[in-house]
Amino acid sequence: MESPAQRRLNAIQSHLLPSAVSAAEDESLIGRNVTSSSSSPPFFVDQQYSVILPEKLQTGKWNVYRSARSPMKLLSRFDDHPEIGTLHENFVHAVETFRDYKYLGTRIRVDGTVGEYKWMTFGEAATAREAIGSGLRYYGLEQGACVGLYFINRPEWLVVDHACSAYSYISVPLYDTLGPDAVKFVVNHSGIKAIFCVPETLNTLLSFISSIPSVRLIVVVGGADEHLPSLPSTPGVKFVSYLKLLGQGRRNLQPFCPPKPDDVATICYTSGTTGTPKGVVLTHGNLIANASAFCRKVKFYSSDVYISYLPLAHIYERSNQVICCNNGVGVGFYQGDNLKLMDDLAALRPTIFCSVPRLYNRIYAGITNAVSTSGALKERLFRAAYNSKRQAIMNGRNASPIWDKLVFNKIKEKLGGRVRILGSGASPLSPDVMDFLRVCFGCMLIEGYGMTETSCIITLMDVGDVLAGHVGSPHAACEVKLVDVPEMNYTSEDEPYPRGEICVRGPIVFQGYYKDEVQTREVFDDDGWFHTGDIGLWLPGGRLRIIDRKKNIFKLAQGEYIAPEKIENVYAKCKFASQCFVYVAVVAVEPDVLRDWAASEGIQYEDLGQLCNDPRAKNAVLAEMDDVGREAQLRGFEFAKAVTLVPEQFTLENGLLTPTFKIKRSQAKEYFAKAIANMYAELSTSEPAPSKL
Repeated sequence: MESPAQRRLNAIQSHLLPSAVSAAEDESLIGRNVTSSSSSPPFFVDQQYSVILPEKLQTGKWNVYRSARSPMKLLSRFDDHPEIGTLHENFVHAVETFRDYKYLGTRIRVDGTVGEYKWMTFGEAATAREAIGSGLRYYGLEQGACVGLYFINRPEWLVVDHACSAYSYISVPLYDTLGPDAVKFVVNHSGIKAIFCVPETLNTLLSFISSIPSVRLIVVVGGADEHLPSLPSTPGVKFVSYLKLLGQGRRNLQPFCPPKPDDVATICYTSGTTGTPKGVVLTHGNLIANASAFCRKVKFYSSDVYISYLPLAHIYERSNQVICCNNGVGVGFYQGDNLKLMDDLAALRPTIFCSVPRLYNRIYAGITNAVSTSGALKERLFRAAYNSKRQAIMNGRNASPIWDKLVFNKIKEKLGGRVRILGSGASPLSPDVMDFLRVCFGCMLIEGYGMTETSCIITLMDVGDVLAGHVGSPHAACEVKLVDVPEMNYTSEDEPYPRGEICVRGPIVFQGYYKDEVQTREVFDDDGWFHTGDIGLWLPGGRLRIIDRKKNIFKLAQGEYIAPEKIENVYAKCKFASQCFVYVAVVAVEPDVLRDWAASEGIQYEDLGQLCNDPRAKNAVLAEMDDVGREAQLRGFEFAKAVTLVPEQFTLENGLLTPTFKIKRSQAKEYFAKAIANMYAELSTSEPAPSKL
């Protein structure tokens, strides 16, 4: 007798798309860089995403790529509101258009408990921003002063940022995970006059308060004056709560001091993977140009809801907020704990979710592991649903709704059930993971590429482009070219695809590194091109693929170059791996997956640390990594030869990740120095001795 699951599988056979295209044929079609839309044939090979222009007419070399949406002029203002040239004007537009719409939402109550989201409207946020800006003027802050923001995402962050824009202050985000020395450096380097903090970060400030002489005012967010900790008597520094500053500002309202587009809006210090933080100087015009180009490619609505949990101190989240503000999008903030993010998603039910490959890789691994352990029939049902829906997407057709009903709706609920746009940035997303997310969540997934120095976005995937493995075409506010890197054998004449260092020019490019002319000159050439240090290649149609990084290249003893970030992205798909650092190979394990494997093998252990040191576990993980590496077609010398398993995740708190969740390579090398040395020792003893001549 058939089981219920088998009968269900048989009943839906009629909904399967015919297998008219073999796997080999499917690959050839993808190789032709197909795209599809409701108004074009399923496979439209000749569609162009970029146009190519000559850099200099006298040379006759056609090597500059621009968006096909704006080939003759680089965009610097919003199409529908060209009068908006500053962040202040952007917010004024939002308040005038969406005054009574929900804007800033939080679940955290005044007493610290958590409930449903409560919202501040655009109009209420405007009133608060005027009071905060007036309060800063009340305490003597002059136009052009730097204001530090030293706390994680919450509504007050954006209110303060809007106040800075309205009164021509320069906002300087302070990463709460940078550590005391870096925070002290940024405060002194930028000459910050006022700092907004929370009680937790206030303690850090107090530890070196005498070493930051430029600071005149410290505002504590979260709590009234009577609840503030007892503060030392510090000459020249005033301490006040956010609520008191708000009240003082309301009683002493001051007129706005609107900035100009060329005025500095913010100095964003990039923590980087090595070295001292560099202050990236961005103007109001830079940030508006970036947002306007994004909005030309992607449509947003005032009914949209966005969840804010990526660090606001990073340009990725910062630029998202400029876009949300312009379009009247509601912004709900997470509780401040990444472990509770799924609970926040269920409560908020956002329509827009932006993240980084690290989290998407974990979602991918979690779903695939659940499927593989669900039993043969459920796994067959998932595969049938996945293959059918993926083929429909690639052919520009709507998949049968039965697949969502039977399989994918449960997965969609993990992000709240309403997401229509998934955004990915900070590092390349694996094509397999991208396709997987598109199918499972049934929504638009857009990957972009950019940097703090370019106000965020440089290239962005076009809506309707279903080819994975690239980061899209240049957006309308910049132009891009590839410059030869002969020492790595990358040239613009390479066949079949031009390759080289990605260089950018246009209204999104920053003004320079603050008080650092030497490093500024290093990244700009005489023609005004900003050299990113990333290596890319042009795919047909003018779409960019990131393939390497100039700075993070290892040269092996045999003379071969390898890019560790590329290999780490491959190994991130290993089911055992939560994170991976390639110097030899250090893998932060997925605890549940490793425990399940140990149980299936009958291995006894006292704790996860002991299991990580078990040679059988290391061999199992290395074997899985080899399988993933072969599937991704890594070259022989790119395979990890040894592995160390660690139970501890790479985090901001232990100093192994940047605020954009990239591995700090020099810190990781030092942190795992003993493990790396042990692996080299193991490899040296396991290799055969060289033959004697």
